[in-house]
Amino acid sequence: MMKNPVETIGNLIEKQGVSFISSVDENGYPNTKAMLPPVKREGIKTFYWHTNSPSMRIKQYRNNPKACIYFYDKRFFRGVMLKGTMEVLEDKKIKKEIWKDEFTMYYKDGMDGGDFIIIKFTAESGRYYSDFSSEDFKIEQ
Repeated sequence: MMKNPVETIGNLIEKQGVSFISSVDENGYPNTKAMLPPVKREGIKTFYWHTNSPSMRIKQYRNNPKACIYFYDKRFFRGVMLKGTMEVLEDKKIKKEIWKDEFTMYYKDGMDGGDFIIIKFTAESGRYYSDFSSEDFKIEQ
């Protein structure tokens, strides 16, 4: 059993160069996509990514906010799945906080060009896999 899920899982997440996000489509099927790591994280409860506003995933999150994210450490064959909700944020304050000039490679019209959008995941529970066993846990932050 994990002594400190926030520390154990936080350390795993911090070292990963890829994250996976999942949404639910209009037919109730899961859709998973590889992403860069979150651009901001608050413990293991709240995560932020930037993405393109016309993406399929934005429409899916607006229709059904249920979501799942996953981080995998291939070196030690361990991972964590977090379940919760994904919120689409268009607030200028959070956009400005997250924006970096190098993002223009993804958003040619800049932060206010209409294509740059933030998604915020809030975890409710999770499942951690390590050493050939899994463990469910609740998020208590």
